[in-house]
Amino acid sequence: MQCTPGDFGAVLFDVGGVLLTNGWDHIERAAVYRHFGLDTGAIAAIEARHPEPYDLLERDRITFDEYLGEVVFSEPRAFTPSEFLDVVRQQSKKLPDSALGVLGEVAASQRWVVGLLNNESRTLHEYRVRQFGLARHLDLQLSSCYVGLRKPDPAMYRRALDILGLKGSQVIFIDDRAGNTDAAAAEGIQAVQFVGEAPLRTALRSLGIL
Repeated sequence: MQCTPGDFGAVLFDVGGVLLTNGWDHIERAAVYRHFGLDTGAIAAIEARHPEPYDLLERDRITFDEYLGEVVFSEPRAFTPSEFLDVVRQQSKKLPDSALGVLGEVAASQRWVVGLLNNESRTLHEYRVRQFGLARHLDLQLSSCYVGLRKPDPAMYRRALDILGLKGSQVIFIDDRAGNTDAAAAEGIQAVQFVGEAPLRTALRSLGIL
């Protein structure tokens, strides 16, 4: 059944891969490793230690300093954690084919609750929101570091719906990863996979949002 604008109460955006580059994904990690001249053995050891602490980091169970201490600085380095984090932050940039303009237009209409539903550590999430002026467009931020859950865990989508006080059919969610949009759709959410600004605009026009 075709939904109409009145059927929707909220539009939620992912951040990395939709609005901005990712915060600390494999591409960003590789760039930081190159910056500090880490050799293949050091990189392999860091990557082997990364997954479990990273999950805890994005759910705000540990701090970024604790993550770095366990993953990167478990052995002596020629650079400091502060220097390392500065270079991590430098990896965040506006995505070349970004949905930032779409976010601004949807928010300016003041017809729907507009928010973020993203996986990110508190340190990077808050830096990115501040650095790129995202907060002025937002009514709420449902980042993993605030809700303690990560996509594509179904519980994260259910928590978002509980916080919004809406049914899945009343929420539009935009994410670049099929696994995340599929999981959202399984909870009844109108999920749109982001593959570029123009296709997103087409999808949102068909839903009556733009």
